[in-house]
Amino acid sequence: MEDAKARTYGWSVVFASWLAVFCLFGYRATFAILKGPMAVTLGWTTAQVTLGYSLMMVFYAVAAYFSGLMLDKWGTKPVYTVAAVFGALGFVLTARIDSHLTYLFTFGLLGGIATGMLWVTSTVSVRKWYIGKTYATMWGFAFAGGPMAQFVLAQVVKPTLSASQAKLDGAIKPLIENAAALAPKELAVAIAGKLKDPAVLAMPDVQSAIHGLDHAWRTQMTILGVIVFFALVVAVLVAKQSPERYGMKPFGAMPPAPGNAAAPAEIDWSIGEAFGKYAIWGAILTFLTSMMGEFLIWTQVVSYWTADVGYTLKKATNIYALIGLVGIFSMPIMGKISDKVVQAVGLESKGRKIMLLIGPATGVVACLLLLESPRADLFAYVACVIFAIYWAIVPGGVVGYTGAIYGRKTLGKIWGLATMIVMGIGPFLGSYVGGWLKDISGKYTYSVYFALASFAVSILLAASLPLKADYKK
Repeated sequence: MEDAKARTYGWSVVFASWLAVFCLFGYRATFAILKGPMAVTLGWTTAQVTLGYSLMMVFYAVAAYFSGLMLDKWGTKPVYTVAAVFGALGFVLTARIDSHLTYLFTFGLLGGIATGMLWVTSTVSVRKWYIGKTYATMWGFAFAGGPMAQFVLAQVVKPTLSASQAKLDGAIKPLIENAAALAPKELAVAIAGKLKDPAVLAMPDVQSAIHGLDHAWRTQMTILGVIVFFALVVAVLVAKQSPERYGMKPFGAMPPAPGNAAAPAEIDWSIGEAFGKYAIWGAILTFLTSMMGEFLIWTQVVSYWTADVGYTLKKATNIYALIGLVGIFSMPIMGKISDKVVQAVGLESKGRKIMLLIGPATGVVACLLLLESPRADLFAYVACVIFAIYWAIVPGGVVGYTGAIYGRKTLGKIWGLATMIVMGIGPFLGSYVGGWLKDISGKYTYSVYFALASFAVSILLAASLPLKADYKK
């Protein structure tokens, strides 16, 4: 009976984490779809709209540290409660903004606090229940919420936005000479040019279409706010404290090392003691360099295909969506494989380290295939499949390695601070350098080379990871 109850509690934790990851990646994924209509109807530049996303990532990184502190002290329920309130407000209030400053507050600050509450809490709460030979498998199930959000929420917002965008395009097309003869990319550029003409914007048909598009994105944002709120309320209801609070033990413990009669006791690491060891800095640098390559690819691969390879925007977007679709399945599969590796080597830190060597290596292979996209479409499709495998290995793998070194008792604050450092630098630096290389070279190809190099450095850093950290007061 107790075993069945423990299994139920464990699966409840995984389901709560799945919902948290679903909302976290939902925030990021839907922005890519909403930002275009927002820029058109509000009259903002792409940089102005994107600044809200950049601010969200900054506040996400800061909030991640505090979420770890809250998690260690009070458990997951208060953290998910804060995320539910701020996540709903971030979407619902952004749907009502009319000024840029207000947008930065609602989407950047409120959305950043909400998403920052979700990553550390979801990863660490699974780690507190599943260790050793079961962690990666169960985290794989939880992490599948990310690609599922990319796929499902895109289907929620796309139909209305696409229909409204089509009406706007239809109102402007008659104003473009030889519109029917233009390629999709040329037509999109011509429409964007017309939207900068005040005389065109004053036309009744165009005004009506813009009003419809404005209403569409605001409505979809409100719907997203409701979805996030109810999903996270469910997460609060099903979330559980650490297994010790119920007199239970985590699943998947490895047999004690030869010569030790029992597993080592959990250590109450202080931040200073934990960050005085190379292990956490090695994990941070391994993750950071992978994040630089990963976020560069996420933000620029569609532009690489359209500008450097010559794909249409629709074709490039559909290929890119393959990463999310494959990710739904690659997350649990790669988690299972990771746990098999841990069992085969008999030491969790060693098994996680091996996977952290393989993860960035798949990133290198995927980048090489991307560079072959001009030769055949097949290379682009296979690259996306491999990127989905990379995605399933690295983020959860770094948490698994850190948990194997430092234990579960104070993992929340350790991983929270590590996340603040990694997410405060990696995504921004990778995306910025990729954009800068495009600006000075005129091509996105060199950005892909930079991502490839980042993944290669991540492999070298993963090779330097120690298999333990000695605790000395």
